[in-house]
Amino acid sequence: MSKTMKAALIRAFGEPLAIDEVPTPEPGASQVLVRIVATGVCHTDLHAVDGDWAIKPEIPLIPGHEGVGYVAALGAGVTSLKEGDRVGVFWLNRTCGHCEFCLSGREMICPKQINTGFATNGTYADYVLADANYVRPIPEDADFAETAPIFCAGLTTYKGLKQTEALPGQWVAVLGVGGLGHLAVQYARAMGFRVIALDISEEKRSLARDLGADLVIDAADKEAVRRIRRETGGGCHGALVTAPAVAAFSQGLGVLRRGGTCVMNGLPDGEFPVAVMGFVQKGLTVRGALVGSRQDLNEALEFVAQGKVRATIEVEPFERVNEVLDRLRRGEVKGRAVLNLSN
Repeated sequence: MSKTMKAALIRAFGEPLAIDEVPTPEPGASQVLVRIVATGVCHTDLHAVDGDWAIKPEIPLIPGHEGVGYVAALGAGVTSLKEGDRVGVFWLNRTCGHCEFCLSGREMICPKQINTGFATNGTYADYVLADANYVRPIPEDADFAETAPIFCAGLTTYKGLKQTEALPGQWVAVLGVGGLGHLAVQYARAMGFRVIALDISEEKRSLARDLGADLVIDAADKEAVRRIRRETGGGCHGALVTAPAVAAFSQGLGVLRRGGTCVMNGLPDGEFPVAVMGFVQKGLTVRGALVGSRQDLNEALEFVAQGKVRATIEVEPFERVNEVLDRLRRGEVKGRAVLNLSN
């Protein structure tokens, strides 16, 4: 193993990532070193690179949290893995393990969590360090590039759909058919829901049709909500908002039937006003969904192993990372972008 590795680093917010040679890290107690073969590119990475969240990462930093590859080295005390195992690294690098949230299966909201590619170096590199308890195994026949997005986009949408509490056979709306939403459509079908997909882009609506959505609606149509209510006999039992537009959040609430639940994966690009009277009268629920637990990830990966979910990806050489980020900023990525580090 080389003493140095190739990595893309944030050295200044809002500037292109610097591709440099940096020291290859060594695993400490309970850690593993993972050799990255492919890593997905997430909108959260953009927020880290641009430093546009209230809480900014400390830089220099290697971003990325959808990394897949092989265990390259084991730290002291690691017995659950061996060198050569196929694994993936996700947003939760580690959590405290003993707070009320960790103990109740809600580790994704642990207040002491450490996030890969934000609070510690991430997967835009040849190697990444991770807690051995938080990497997850990848099915032997799964394609690395197609599996990488499951470690965030797939997990996040799967968990969000679970939180709608919809039952098989019931209607669920997916608002936005991008990097998150195209996976949400597939997970919703695999979970037995009847699926409505909404997007303003004809290309993305076409993708939703190809992925098996029962009903595909132009989100820009002023009659969209009325049509959905008519087609579903009163509205959807659940809605998952994956788009960042404020209008999508309003539609997510609008398509619900009484007692329905709207789960928010996306982050709105403005203020989102809520009419409380309507919530009270209709018994609606709104939830935020931030990634998922390790068990949620195991479940999400099982759907991939069964061939029921497959990410639509655009694979690019690692050296083109800045071009990929620019395209993501402009909304030009179909499905999910993945960086190849296998060469």
